[in-house]
Amino acid sequence: METTVGRQAARHQEERSALPQFSVGSGTCGLAAGADKAVALLQRELAARGLEAVVKQVGCVGMCHWEPIVDIRLPGKPRLSFGPCTERNLKRVLHEYVDHGIVPGDLLLGVVVEPGEPTPAPEALEALIQPGPDEPAAPGRLPLLREHPMMRHQVRIVLSNCGLIDPGSLDEYLASGGYQALEKALTQMTPEQVIDEVSTSGLRGRGGAGFPTGKKWALTRQSPGTEKYMVCNADEGDPGAFMDRSILEGDPFRVLEGMTIGAYAVGAQKGFIYVRAEYPLAIQRLQTAIERARAAGYLGERILGTDFSFDIQLKIGAGAFVCGEETALIASIEGKRGMPRPRPPYPAERGVFGKPTNINNVETYANVPDIIRRGGQWFASIGTETSKGTKVFALSGKVRWPGLIEVPMGTPVRTIIEEIGGGVAEGHTFKAVQMGGPSGGCLPEAMLDTPVDYQSLVKAGVIMGSGGLVVMDEANCMVDVAHFFLTFCREESCGQCTPCRVGVDRLCRLLEQMTRRPQTNGTPRSPEEGEALLQQVERLARTVQAASLCGLGQTAPNPVLSTLRYFADEYRAHVLEHRCPAGQCTDLLTFSIVPELCTGCGVCARSCGQHAINGAKGQVHQIDPELCSRCGICRRVCAFGAITAA
Repeated sequence: METTVGRQAARHQEERSALPQFSVGSGTCGLAAGADKAVALLQRELAARGLEAVVKQVGCVGMCHWEPIVDIRLPGKPRLSFGPCTERNLKRVLHEYVDHGIVPGDLLLGVVVEPGEPTPAPEALEALIQPGPDEPAAPGRLPLLREHPMMRHQVRIVLSNCGLIDPGSLDEYLASGGYQALEKALTQMTPEQVIDEVSTSGLRGRGGAGFPTGKKWALTRQSPGTEKYMVCNADEGDPGAFMDRSILEGDPFRVLEGMTIGAYAVGAQKGFIYVRAEYPLAIQRLQTAIERARAAGYLGERILGTDFSFDIQLKIGAGAFVCGEETALIASIEGKRGMPRPRPPYPAERGVFGKPTNINNVETYANVPDIIRRGGQWFASIGTETSKGTKVFALSGKVRWPGLIEVPMGTPVRTIIEEIGGGVAEGHTFKAVQMGGPSGGCLPEAMLDTPVDYQSLVKAGVIMGSGGLVVMDEANCMVDVAHFFLTFCREESCGQCTPCRVGVDRLCRLLEQMTRRPQTNGTPRSPEEGEALLQQVERLARTVQAASLCGLGQTAPNPVLSTLRYFADEYRAHVLEHRCPAGQCTDLLTFSIVPELCTGCGVCARSCGQHAINGAKGQVHQIDPELCSRCGICRRVCAFGAITAA
């Protein structure tokens, strides 16, 4: 039986413009890489050609390394994705492909199969391809985008529309299957059946804790009272995380639909999306989507002609990391200072304004439409026995192809880094991957075969978190990395409980001691004192972990504990040998000049503010260790690589 939304979607598909379509990846990453310039150039160049076409801005497809990315769909031809579309490259794409029908193969990322479309027939993928500017065109097969090394291991559910549809176009969202799940839920399912379907799917909260979503919804529905709230936690504050931001920028209607289905299931009448002010583009696109959904009857009174009413309000947060904790978030929504409170009672019992409240993050809600539309069993067939579905990760750091990815649960971490991310840059060595943000930990190379699922990661000493994944190489000092994340937690602590307020600060100070030249009563630290310091750090970390009030304080020591577990030798090098193996802790370094490489140019001596470098012009220079402040400027200015630090 064809539904009303299904008929609308079919009509929108039929009404798709026969004009050439130019889609520019314009998420935050794309705009930073020059997407606005690409849009302006396209408009100028097409006008100069007298070519009537549609130029639109879409979200991020996730291949940030190749931004800005431009997709081109000419009438009767498949949609082709090109990047990086700098001014020079984009002009070349227009000249070769749009004007002459020749595909510049060195800029082609692949053929895009849009949502709901079949894979093009083999004959449709045959084209004239020009591998490079100076190479002749020859017949060849156009590769599918999903065959790209960065894409072939991905299964895109949450990200299925990102980078493909205009995030502000309700028509395009409908054409991709949008709001069919909501209509199905409201007209064919009871609230209990919706909850059962979500429970069957095995969906767990994607914000980090991994609590079963169906169970959370059931608890909220069972709580007494007629006034209930649905809240979306979009307060993404982890360093290196940009999953929720990209989803909101690329497919906001999906999140609204998931929230509305959830509201129907738990009996909520009003929802809040709590999003940080540092996400202006996400806020803008969310507001547009809310207004258009409301105008079309997908939000507000009597949604889709039923008796169900629900509306959503944006709440702009000031950027406090602690407001990612659900009780602190609730306080902020109520206009109070964002501070966690003891639980129980849980938000499902007493949340916003004391009423039963369900809280999930952006990615969790974004999974719901597909679960309802395609069935819980379908979703449960993806992933592992205990971790179902897919997970979105923000891949960054010392990796060749950073970006936004979505993989099935159970995918080995090694596959993500080495195959999807392309590994670390040539000439460098992988050292560690940091997962879970400040609440997470670091895994060494020996643990890269750990599958991405909740249980396996916890066993390995890290957590899934919201999905930040930062790759590090041999130049990263693990003591310094732990200190960085710990400092972040110290600065973001609400200060309410003593274990977090005092304990994290004390941990920071102890790690700072390790990265500085040790002095105890004027003499270097003894081995016994060094071992005592390491034991003190671990003991204090365990105490903070056990005694803090909220999850943020309880997980703050995780980076310290995981690096102590896997990189103990590096800690001992700092504490017992007074050296930094990575060469990052400058106070522990001894700078020297390699005689065979020194030309006696004197640049280092003239740059030294401590006058610690001596030597006649044309002669080998020397560094006085007593005067050297270890600032490292001499190493930076030496053009011959003659200055080393160890």
